[in-house]
Amino acid sequence: MNEAFERFNQILDRLRRECPWDRKQTWESLRTMTIEEVYELADALARNSADDVRKELGDVFLHVAFYAKIAQENSLFDFSDVINSLCDKLIYRHPHIFGNVSADDAETVTRNWEALKLKEKGGNRTVLGGVPATLPALVKAGRIQDKARGVGFDWDSAAQVWDKVVEEMAEFRAEVEAGNADGMEDEFGDLLFSLINVARHLNINPENALERTNRKFIERFNYLESKTIAQGRSLKDMTLAQMDEIWDEAKRIERDRP
Repeated sequence: MNEAFERFNQILDRLRRECPWDRKQTWESLRTMTIEEVYELADALARNSADDVRKELGDVFLHVAFYAKIAQENSLFDFSDVINSLCDKLIYRHPHIFGNVSADDAETVTRNWEALKLKEKGGNRTVLGGVPATLPALVKAGRIQDKARGVGFDWDSAAQVWDKVVEEMAEFRAEVEAGNADGMEDEFGDLLFSLINVARHLNINPENALERTNRKFIERFNYLESKTIAQGRSLKDMTLAQMDEIWDEAKRIERDRP
């Protein structure tokens, strides 16, 4: 591993010296590309493709090392500082492993983790302070709920949250029937937030669940479109009932697949 890292470090050093593109990169210029690379890794993970995960991990690692390299060039910190600060944080936040604190389940570990974060020098001083403002809303909602749970602000059971979903659904429907656009958006947000809460209590990752549905819809719609083209027809000229017939066929194929 040390040999592989040294090889990588030498390559990155040379690129920074000799490649016009790599030489001109800054933290800001890399930022949006890093976001894209993380999404590509997430896609590979969702597809459970080990080969693609390996490649995308390499791309993400390149970005991490690139930021540290730029910092080193500006006498801010280096990659060793990044690793050592991470090690210190992991030791500090796992007193049940490296200290004398008892934690026999993941829930206790999570609560301890959040409490310790609030005590860290230079760390977040509020429970929700560590939730990035730029997170996608669906992911952000889950992180907000996880943070609140870490300090004990949570429902006792999924059944209680389900009651909240029913309540929010009724409030959303009332705004729809009233034709109140602003109220509809507000209540729809509350409904989504409560559904994410249900998912969390049932150990369902809402991002993964929605992506699974997205992929399922894409596969069925692609089947519908290709079958229509093969029949010499156009989707625009078909009725919804005709399209539903082929859609149901795609669903049957999915069910019969080994």
